[in-house]
Amino acid sequence: RFLGCEDHDTYFTNTQRHRIVYEILARTAYGKRKRAEIGIERLLNEGAYSAAFPLHEGPFEISAFEVDPEQLNSRQVIFQYWGRWSKWYKYQPLDHIREYFGEKIAIYFAWLGFYTAWLLPAAAMGTFVFISGIISMGTNTPAEEICSSGGTYHMCPLCDACSTWNISDICSMAKLGYLFDHPGTVFFSVFMSLWAVTFLEYWKRKNATLAHHWDCMDFQEEEERPRPEFAAMAPAMEQNPVTGVKEPYFPEKARLSRMLTGSMVIVIMLCVVMIFLVTVIMYRGIVSMMMYHTESTVLRTQAGNIANISSSMVNLALILLMGQVYTALAEQLTKWEMHRTQTQYEDAFTFKVFVFQFVNFYSSPFYVAFFKGRFVGYPGHYGKLFGMRNEDCGPGGCLIELAEQLFIIMVGKQIISNIQEFVIPKVKAWLQKRQIGAVRGSRISQEPKRWEEDYELIKCEGLFEEYLEMVLQFGFITIFVAAFPLAPLFALLNNWVEIRLDAQKFVCEYRRPVAERAQDIGVWFNILEALSHLSVIVNAFLIAFTSDFLPRLLYQYKFDSNLHGYVNFTLAHAPPSYMDGNYTQCRYKSFRDDSGNYTLFYWELLAVRLGFIIAFEHVVFLILRAIDWIVPDVPESLALKIKRERYLAKQALADNQDAVLR
Repeated sequence: RFLGCEDHDTYFTNTQRHRIVYEILARTAYGKRKRAEIGIERLLNEGAYSAAFPLHEGPFEISAFEVDPEQLNSRQVIFQYWGRWSKWYKYQPLDHIREYFGEKIAIYFAWLGFYTAWLLPAAAMGTFVFISGIISMGTNTPAEEICSSGGTYHMCPLCDACSTWNISDICSMAKLGYLFDHPGTVFFSVFMSLWAVTFLEYWKRKNATLAHHWDCMDFQEEEERPRPEFAAMAPAMEQNPVTGVKEPYFPEKARLSRMLTGSMVIVIMLCVVMIFLVTVIMYRGIVSMMMYHTESTVLRTQAGNIANISSSMVNLALILLMGQVYTALAEQLTKWEMHRTQTQYEDAFTFKVFVFQFVNFYSSPFYVAFFKGRFVGYPGHYGKLFGMRNEDCGPGGCLIELAEQLFIIMVGKQIISNIQEFVIPKVKAWLQKRQIGAVRGSRISQEPKRWEEDYELIKCEGLFEEYLEMVLQFGFITIFVAAFPLAPLFALLNNWVEIRLDAQKFVCEYRRPVAERAQDIGVWFNILEALSHLSVIVNAFLIAFTSDFLPRLLYQYKFDSNLHGYVNFTLAHAPPSYMDGNYTQCRYKSFRDDSGNYTLFYWELLAVRLGFIIAFEHVVFLILRAIDWIVPDVPESLALKIKRERYLAKQALADNQDAVLR
């Protein structure tokens, strides 16, 4: 009853044939069904076979001579028109990718391409905001006052053994700080919050269109088979209530107790991350102290900056190391929890790794944004940790330090990941070839078979690491965008490279994976939505408490619209009790009186900050809800097409019944 079914050779595509063969292999018993000795996956798990994979359509290389495109195999076609570096500006041939690799991989590349295209306006706006900051640097009155102050403002010592210094020494950092802390960054924060939600709304539409086009709109696994590891390790057999077949069973109560134990391990690992964070803070303090005691004026004034950059690099190394350790630990924990199906296993593993990587990557930026400089105290009453004075923000403010951290962590992670993605598959493939060469021995002169050539390639590692990398990047460009407007630009440049690297991996370096069906990007979409909403709250607090935007605005409203005298207004006098034979009268940055108590302006500013957070969140979330309501999840033209198809299906069914009755 299906069109074209008479031609047995061409009716099913090669990808569909692979899926059918894999389904047969996965369901075939090789031993006793009572012991769940079923399927190729369990045989692989037990080491009976070293690998099982569909073959590629042939080599991907194309001869140097002119070849008719009609004569190219499917692998050569997607390499020629997609996998090569010279095709970076071309649209991705998603239908060809889907035909060759299946819907699950095609959906990933569709999402990655869509996300990269949407980064263009975000990158353009971020670059514009950054350039506008450079152009308007000359209008920054507080920076001009700092630079022209000379020896007017003697600042209190930065450490117990240090001497006073002049605020004019930080002239360059005061000017540079304006690039990351000017009114344009507030606008850009709102813009990126709206961008994130609009992007996700339009991805839903694109996803619905692709799912319909690829005929997997209503696809879901009706009843997944148990995982081979689960089948091998389950202590009992029970009847499946859906299929009625006896299959391996693990008590739910035992699984819950294991999951609870696993969550305790996660908490311990998160505590380890916090310990490393404190270690990095102490390292920063020690480096700063060493700089303060040098003879060089430049090193003394730039001590905080140098300490921040070097500690960010140390932090990045610790982040990457902890990420590798925890991913391996999370894999073992998830296996130990005995999840029945592959979907349950992947969801549990994704949750564990994402929660850890979220804290791992974002704990340091969160500390700089919201805690650094909050517990310093004031002269004579400084707060201390392990005998060291608590950290204060550098000369340019905490926002420029946050921008430095984000640049080093985000861009450093991207560069290292891309190098790993380029080098590691080639090293693995070389080792694989050496192993096979040793096995072949005397047969090395013979022409290798297709399956031997494909066995030389490395096993496909799935899409988990690819999605995780992109989702963490999405967090960087939305959550802390107020401090680093160039983040979308660096993300865009990285993604152009990422698409090419991933394409080359799948076409040239990986064994062909079994094609899997999928209708969306799964649990990752929920994580992206959560990050987009979190970004609104974080950016509101960032502008209110970390930026100088609101203090300047309130000063303009109350005292001087041109900010004349603002620097003097923000500097408090050290209490008389602090002065002794070692120090002259000195100033420090805070809204306090001569006794060290907060001034009325401080409390007014606190009220303005809290009011701004409430107003910012309510306005942005209201607009987000409006966008959600205005933009339908399924395009109108597609909705009509689906209704038409359902109508025709009912008509065909009715006509068929009439024909049978006659």
